[in-house]
Amino acid sequence: MKRIDIMRRAGRNLQQAKGRTFLTSLAIAVGAFTLTLSLAAGQGAREYADNLLKNNIDPQALFIVKDKAITSAGAGDGIREYTDDLSSTTAGSGASVAVKMLTKDDIAKLQARTDIKEVVPIYSLSSRYVAFQGIDKKYAVSLNYYDSSILSDVAAGSLPKLGEQISSNEILVPEDYLETLGVTAEQLVGKTVVVTVPQVTATPTQEDITNAFVSGGDKAVQELFAPKTKNFSFTVRAVLKKSAMAITSNPQLHVSTTAAGEMFDYASKGTENADKYLGATAIAKHDPAVTKTTLEKDHGYSVQTAKDAQGLLFTFVNILQGIVAGFATLALIASVFGIINTQYISVLERTSQIGLMKALGMRRRDIGKLFRYEAAWIGFLGGALGVGLALILGWLMNPWITKQLDLGGQTLLIFVWWQVAILILSLVVIAIIAGWLPARKAARLDPIEALRTE
Repeated sequence: MKRIDIMRRAGRNLQQAKGRTFLTSLAIAVGAFTLTLSLAAGQGAREYADNLLKNNIDPQALFIVKDKAITSAGAGDGIREYTDDLSSTTAGSGASVAVKMLTKDDIAKLQARTDIKEVVPIYSLSSRYVAFQGIDKKYAVSLNYYDSSILSDVAAGSLPKLGEQISSNEILVPEDYLETLGVTAEQLVGKTVVVTVPQVTATPTQEDITNAFVSGGDKAVQELFAPKTKNFSFTVRAVLKKSAMAITSNPQLHVSTTAAGEMFDYASKGTENADKYLGATAIAKHDPAVTKTTLEKDHGYSVQTAKDAQGLLFTFVNILQGIVAGFATLALIASVFGIINTQYISVLERTSQIGLMKALGMRRRDIGKLFRYEAAWIGFLGGALGVGLALILGWLMNPWITKQLDLGGQTLLIFVWWQVAILILSLVVIAIIAGWLPARKAARLDPIEALRTE
């Protein structure tokens, strides 16, 4: 009867041990699931950014500024020495900050260099309002010049090849405007757009007012204070497609660099910003990294390449991936204590069995291996469950994610086999380490004392 009771108790202990093992494996599976999705999302985001830059941005493109604070946080903060090339610009918070601007002389120096080409100043454009053909209302919009080193997708119309500029009488309209305008992309292509640009003028002096009144009376004075404007007429060449993955959320009208220069010169004439530019874009004829170093050494400019932009995107992706991985790591740490607890309980419940195995000649290290193998199985089972669920979810969700984020043929969740393999192997090693103390306790049990527990 006693032998039967021992066998029944051993059977119950075995069933309980299996239940605890499965629950502990599920805890590991939660961490493995999150880590697998995090790795897949990070890999997909990096490949998307890499393809985006390779296919849509000229790898030879350079972004050149005179003030290094522009490309770093806190541009214009604090006090600084005044120079003639210092001018005010608007920061992201809306406050006006002073930064060093490129001048016409700087642009001329850059254009004279033999290692770069297509030097284009970065124009700060503004408009009073914009009118679209066939629509009675006027609209306030943001303006920018078309950067030929970046190729965008279109909803209607067409764009020139990468590196080619649009004509001076053409304009590009973002898809975001269509709902407000009440037209389709196809209807907008070919329509005329009139941009009214205001000219910033100095405040008239008392002498100017007096002279105006003497020469023309009240009407002349009113004209003196009236803002000057000029109309620029364009034809819509294309409607730029809206993307859920767009870097900027501020849709803008895009004109050619020639038109942008004319509009900027008119708007800034007679002001402190005349002939001053926030920066310039250029195309390196050779290795952009070498050209960057040369420009920084020769002129003290701050230069960013397309590869630098890629690095910034990758840094952003890595930070997000690290945050998600951090939560998954917390789940794994919790599961480590679960493994230790499960193994300790298993040792206590199987004390008599361990004593019997040692009495029959089983060595300490073999008993230790037995419990380490069990811990390894817990880690492998949890890792396999978590990874398997992540793979299934990724396979099911990828088409939906691609559609929602408008990724084209790119998938966001990309699973790399060696990353998955390393993850499962790492979980097995972690489980073995977690089970080392319980295995050591089991190996050091005294067989006589262990048998007495019955």
